[in-house]
Parts: sequence; C-alpha cells; structure tokens
Amino acid sequence: METGELKERIAAFPRWHYRFEFDGGVSTPMPDPGMVNRHEQRRRYFFAALLRLMGGSLQGRRVLDLGCNAGFWSLEAVEAQADFVLGLDARQDYIEQASLVFEAKGIDPRGYRFEVGDLFEHPIEESFDIVLCLGLLNVVAKPVELFELMAGVGAETIVIDTGLSRVPSAFFELSRLLEPRNAVGSDIVLIPTRDAVVELAGRFGYNTVALALNITDYTSMDDYRDDRRLAFICSKGGSVSTLAAEPPMPPNAWLAAAARTARRVRRSR
Repeated sequence: METGELKERIAAFPRWHYRFEFDGGVSTPMPDPGMVNRHEQRRRYFFAALLRLMGGSLQGRRVLDLGCNAGFWSLEAVEAQADFVLGLDARQDYIEQASLVFEAKGIDPRGYRFEVGDLFEHPIEESFDIVLCLGLLNVVAKPVELFELMAGVGAETIVIDTGLSRVPSAFFELSRLLEPRNAVGSDIVLIPTRDAVVELAGRFGYNTVALALNITDYTSMDDYRDDRRLAFICSKGGSVSTLAAEPPMPPNAWLAAAARTARRVRRSR
C-alpha cells in the first residue's frame, strides 16, 4: 500500500484507540499520548505473562480475540506466531480499522479473520486454544454466558483484563457504564470482584491467577491502582503457579481505597 493512500485511509476514521506504526513513518493518531504508555504497560503486564506461560510464543495455537477493537492484541498474537487469530467486535468501524492495520502490515490473510457481531449472538463454530477477554468482562451484563462462550470454544487458556468491584468476597456489583458506547448489549453491567473472577473461572474448570502488577509508569494507568483493575490468566492445561500473583488487599482495605477514589473524584470536579 502506498504511503499516501495509507495516510488517507487512517485519517478517514474520526478516532483511533491504539497507536499503530507503519513503514514510512506513518502512524495512527493518538490525541492523548498517555494512552501509548497505557497499552505498552498492559502489553508488558499480561501479554508478556501469557507468552511466559506458553513457553515464549503462541506457535501452534489458535486465538480468539473478543471485543478486538482495531486489532491491537490480535496483532500481538500474530507477531507471537499464533497459527490463526479471529477478532470479533460489535462495531463495524473497529473491524474496518483492524482490517486496514493487518492489510498495511502485510499479514498473511490465511492467518486471521475479523468479523462484526454481538459476541452473545454471533455464531463461533471453530475451536480455539486461547481466548483474549480484554476490557470486556466488566462491560457485560452476562458474565456466566461469557464464560460459557469462552469455555465452549475449547479454550485451554483465557486472558482477562478487567475493572473490578472492591467489595469483599465473590460478588458482582450492579452498575451503569459512564460511557454507554462501551456497553455490550446493555449499559447496565455486572462488575466482578477479584474473588468472583477466580470463582467463576473455577466453575468452568480453570485454575486462575491474578497477575502481579509490574507497571513501571502509571501515566494513564490510575485504574490499576488499589485493586480497581487487574489482569488474570485462567488455565486448564498449564500451571499458573509459575506466574507471580498480586497479593490480595488486606481486610477492609477496600474501604480506604474507596475513600481515596472518592477524594480524587471530588478534586477533579
């Protein structure tokens, strides 16, 4: 693809959530430079942990990327030598962005496919070894159905990155999304606690670890403080005990964390 054509096609989209860089110095626009740090930190945090669990690459594995957006994590999977990646998202513009990125990167079309669809209604008739569930669990109203889908495609490993409720024990907190465009079906969602993620995954036969935070720069990463967001790896085959786990918050620490959050919100008004 010629540089001029690529620039025009990138500019045709009003918004990009991820920074992609291409030959010729072309890149997707990011009005908030902190988001570039955010996605690099997330890559180091949970995607690097997945690769460690998989022995350094995804060779020989098929990956399902739920809520794939512009294909950032799908591209990470392909570059980690996954045999095949299917990206699914409900928004047509995201799928068009992902298709453009993979075309411009020259990715072999036999190794991936992007599809538009509601994940709870879109038929997925293939099997997959790994499911990426990133920024998704906390924006759905049907967490059990989501796990049924992920387990139903045969996944041995699931990577979850999710916002969390910090109330004690295994609960799902009823909430309304501040940004309805992020909703999957409904803006009324069930936000899991850390224990709820582990317990629900266990009901489907997965051993789960809440990954230890190894974030080096919290620019645009404040939601990962105070157990408000964590990544998890759920596995039926590999031993997650080899991965460093984030220590649980002390009893009642969630009350102090909630108070700190409330103070930050008041100061920002």
